[in-house]
Amino acid sequence: MTGSSNLAARNLTARNLTPGNLTTIVTASLAGLLFGFDTVVIAGATDSIRNLFHLDPGGFWAGFVVASGLVGTFLGALFAGKPGDAFGSRDALKVVGVMYIASSLGSAFCWNLESFYVFRFIGGLAIGASSVLAPVYISEIAPADRRGKLTGLFQFNIVFGILVAFLSNAIVQQAMGGDPWRVKLGVAVVPALIFFVMMYRIPQSPRWLAQRGRAAEAKASLERLGVEQPDVMLAEFERAAEATRNSSAQMLFVAAYRKPIVLAILIAMFNQLSGINAILYYLKDIFAAAGFSGLSNDLQQVAVGAANLLATILALRVIDRVGRRKLLLIGSVGTALALAGVAAIMGSGQGKGYLLLMLVTFIGFFAFSQGAVIWVYLSEIFPTAVRSRGQALGSATHWGMNAVIGQTFLMVAQYTLALPFVFFAICMVVQFFVVLLLFPETRGVELESMEKAIENQKGLST
Repeated sequence: MTGSSNLAARNLTARNLTPGNLTTIVTASLAGLLFGFDTVVIAGATDSIRNLFHLDPGGFWAGFVVASGLVGTFLGALFAGKPGDAFGSRDALKVVGVMYIASSLGSAFCWNLESFYVFRFIGGLAIGASSVLAPVYISEIAPADRRGKLTGLFQFNIVFGILVAFLSNAIVQQAMGGDPWRVKLGVAVVPALIFFVMMYRIPQSPRWLAQRGRAAEAKASLERLGVEQPDVMLAEFERAAEATRNSSAQMLFVAAYRKPIVLAILIAMFNQLSGINAILYYLKDIFAAAGFSGLSNDLQQVAVGAANLLATILALRVIDRVGRRKLLLIGSVGTALALAGVAAIMGSGQGKGYLLLMLVTFIGFFAFSQGAVIWVYLSEIFPTAVRSRGQALGSATHWGMNAVIGQTFLMVAQYTLALPFVFFAICMVVQFFVVLLLFPETRGVELESMEKAIENQKGLST
């Protein structure tokens, strides 16, 4: 970068700390709250739906109560990149808001099992698209030296949404009694409406506008974000855009992007091979198998959600200082040990009083590592011309693995609940060595310089 460009970058850093500019990032990150809430709110309704529609707990259709949404997340993540690149992440997120609203209302007022599957599928589409569009938008307006923390607000809102969903389920259950599963699912319409309205109050990404040759709009967007020298920053964006306007640079699956493609697939796969979402989806079943029930079960879930939130807050405080790679390595060790502990408890039937401690330890290490890093890392490693599609590739891999694990968890666990946790623990050991050998560090690198930085760093050598 030139000296002027560095000055502009420093100005962008300073101005993004003002309340008005933080509002832009916080607003986009609210997609994460809906993501987290809709992902796990189903945990409070799975038993009710299985009983209402007489589903075999270990059968395919019982698993599809969860997996119907996960199929949607996979497809939403897979196809969100193209409209994100074509229309901009902000405008695409407006459509996502509508899908969240439709899913929450439709799930609450579904009239049969098939309609429930359809509306959960729509919610899944929204979740999958959110996991692509929101991190891309945030990364494109965040300064390099604070990008981890600011993009990490999306992950913070995911875990906050998870905690809110657990709390909401517990409060609704205690307040209404009986079996208020429809209310539990319908509550999500409130944050969905707020998110949809707020999306009209933030600007389009200036990097995306510059990539499309819309210089005047890009400059206006930079001014709304508080950049003191928008012309200097715009010139840097246009220089980077010009370098990627040829047809091959606009394509994702070319040799030049081999490294970020491999990194995206690996980090997404291992994120789910930790077992995180399977555990969150079936937390009620796991605690029930250990002898917890009723209010005790609900409170255990809230404790897990609180641990998730606290560990995420800690991770976001250090991610731009410690770096993404080191957090992944720390998390691999911690999650492997915690999962091994859960497997031992479930396999032996002894020490069930320590189950909550083991699960909280797992959640804490996961949130401190994979949870905080994945959406940041995916949003950093691809150039602007293909960033949404690259994020979509990683996110689709994440949700595809999630769908498979979510569908098969109960089918395997009905034989022995220890087996899934043994598998997850082994995967975390493998992840440690994969990260150690292949993953480069990305903290502090400007997005326009990321491709060269990844190429020059160790790991994935050609």
